Amino acid sequence: MEDSSENSNRVKLRDGRFLAYRENGVPKEEAKYKIILVHGFGSSKDMNFSASKELIEELGVYFLFYDRSGYGESDSNTKRSLESEVDDIAELADQLEIGPKFYLIGISLGSYPTWGCLKHIPHRLSGVAFVAPVVNYRWPSLPKKLIKKDYRRGILKWCLRISKFAPGLLHWWVIQKVFPSTSSVLESNPVYFNSLDMEVLKRITGFPMFTKDKLQEREVFDTLRGDFVACFGQWDFEPADLSISQESSVHIWHGKEDKVVPFQLQRCILQKQPLINYHEIPQGGHLIVHYDGICDSILRALLLGEEQNLYKPILQLNV
Repeated sequence: MEDSSENSNRVKLRDGRFLAYRENGVPKEEAKYKIILVHGFGSSKDMNFSASKELIEELGVYFLFYDRSGYGESDSNTKRSLESEVDDIAELADQLEIGPKFYLIGISLGSYPTWGCLKHIPHRLSGVAFVAPVVNYRWPSLPKKLIKKDYRRGILKWCLRISKFAPGLLHWWVIQKVFPSTSSVLESNPVYFNSLDMEVLKRITGFPMFTKDKLQEREVFDTLRGDFVACFGQWDFEPADLSISQESSVHIWHGKEDKVVPFQLQRCILQKQPLINYHEIPQGGHLIVHYDGICDSILRALLLGEEQNLYKPILQLNV
């Protein structure tokens, strides 16, 4: 069931929740390629994927952006899990009749629903691109010596524990101790972003959900907390377990200067899954999806199998 409102279009899911979406690119009926984009932490269907209009029309690409549960204009899901995220994607594709198979592009934390689709509905996927994907430190195949001293692992472990057992305390601590009232602590912070990312943040909206004013809204906080727990909690699989072939057309795009997710962890995944196409950007940070030309390169690689020399992957896996 579809619902058109003044602000966006929405579909009603089987469990009664509404999922908001927007369409872009060429009309669905004329498209040669249909792509669902899965946004990251604190983002929405209004995220910018700046592929050139000329390339979109040349290839015949239809884009489907949607607000994951609790984000933007989509209803929250108190039972959010990796599996529920997969179900939302499959049901959205069915209700909008985009066909039995489609492409997925997962951005940052939007990678966990994307990995979930590779696990649970691989028959629906024509190809997949991960852009700056996060990594779950609980994956057994990650080398202990590599992650043992990674400070990010300690922070995630602490936040996960508090998120599950003392969410009220975490909510108080976040709004009292961490975040300024109107601007996001994430913006222009060299702890998280390299110099190229900083330039990006001068021209994009940034992270409006991460301000104290927004996080004081318990519904916003609970959405972020639930998303975090689903991503970094216990999975019933890891990428190393998946059956990925050359025909699967799976790509990972990652910056070598990403300060949120170390590039070495992506190389570990590649060691276990050598048929993944790995594109490492030498001076790229976490916000590579906003770099000039990257979105065109992602589309050409995913849809046409083309590789551009500017972003030639580094194949030497010294992890």
